[in-house]
Amino acid sequence: MGEALFPAGCALVIGGSGGIGSVVAKELARAGSDVAITYRRNKAKADEAQQDMDAIGVKVTSHALTTGDRASVAAAVEEAVAAHGRIHTVVYAAAMLTEQVDIADISDAQWTEAVEQDLGGFFNVLKATLPHLRAAGGGSYVNLGSAGDLYWPPKDALSVAPKGAIEALIRGIAKEEGVNRIRANSVLVGVIEAGMFLELTKQGVFDQAWTDEVQKLLCLKRWGQPEEIGHAVAFLASNKAGYITGQQISVAGGFGI
Repeated sequence: MGEALFPAGCALVIGGSGGIGSVVAKELARAGSDVAITYRRNKAKADEAQQDMDAIGVKVTSHALTTGDRASVAAAVEEAVAAHGRIHTVVYAAAMLTEQVDIADISDAQWTEAVEQDLGGFFNVLKATLPHLRAAGGGSYVNLGSAGDLYWPPKDALSVAPKGAIEALIRGIAKEEGVNRIRANSVLVGVIEAGMFLELTKQGVFDQAWTDEVQKLLCLKRWGQPEEIGHAVAFLASNKAGYITGQQISVAGGFGI
């Protein structure tokens, strides 16, 4: 028997019931990791995702969590640890559905909500999980960031700006926590046929003119698939990436090159 692909314990996927998060969780399960997923309100979706992964043959649990509520986050983390013994990787896949608006037109309410939910949510998850990873002798963080961190997408500040701050924290974790055998990396998400992109498309936010302009910025002339995000996450969470930290993998078809 060769070395295990993942450390002992589970990958905790924050937002694991979402359009991309659920697929990321499933790819982790397919790769052989036990998984704990979180959901906010959609327990039915979480149950469906859990059943899909149960069929793969790994241990899967689901936990209610509101990222903006630190007590809720702490309780869900404790539940996951109790169920699996250890969390080896924290995947931050939570994201709110943000409006497409120019920076000059962002309202105070929009800005506050975006920062509190996305950046504040990540910080709450970090505060709840970092002591556990330290006590367990190490682990990793994998953040689902935005390809807009490399090439600015107009009207997407409410998503890209908070995620950019999370990128700074990821680098900080890598720098400060390497001594504790904790790694931190990001997968920058391009236009993926799942989750937020599909919802905004249904709302008519992304029309043919938008599609044509974005396609010009892609080296690979297609939209990405959520499984492709999952493959990158599973690699960064695995022992194969054991000497990789503070890095970004852009899964975005060469967006902006």
